[in-house]
Amino acid sequence: MDAGRATIRQTLGSVGGTLSFSTPKTAKSRRSVSLDPATVSALRAHRKAQLEERLAWGSGYEDHGLVFCRENGTPVRPDTLTRQFRCLATGAGLAPLRVHDLRHTYATIALTAGTHPKVVADRLGHATIAVTLDTYSHVIPTLQEQTANELASLILGHEPSVPAAVGRNDIDR
Repeated sequence: MDAGRATIRQTLGSVGGTLSFSTPKTAKSRRSVSLDPATVSALRAHRKAQLEERLAWGSGYEDHGLVFCRENGTPVRPDTLTRQFRCLATGAGLAPLRVHDLRHTYATIALTAGTHPKVVADRLGHATIAVTLDTYSHVIPTLQEQTANELASLILGHEPSVPAAVGRNDIDR
């Protein structure tokens, strides 16, 4: 927490109803990512509440080193988390969402905001930048136009304008 980083070092899966911990699939999946101050603050508050639960459970607390777990320290089943999240999303008036959809939302917002694709790839744990660009190529057309305008502004020293003899539709072709 003091460094403002989260480290991804294990995964939790369910096979045939049995939960098991394993290491992330690839070396890139095992990673450390920077966190913003608001997230660090929220995680500190969560950790404080978790320590209080641990004290309340005493010797009945099962410590698996998890950031998010049940009150007694046991893992939250992935399907339970998905179901609860979907209910919260629909209750908030959103389309049904999976927790994994937040990953796609993050990547799309980050790329659209101009975050370098290499940084997005590293934060998502993709093996290569190509995986990120292939997966989120739908965001690229917007970035292409934005980049063209920004570079023209830098080179020309002002906002680019469309010549009168060229219509907007001609540029789109």
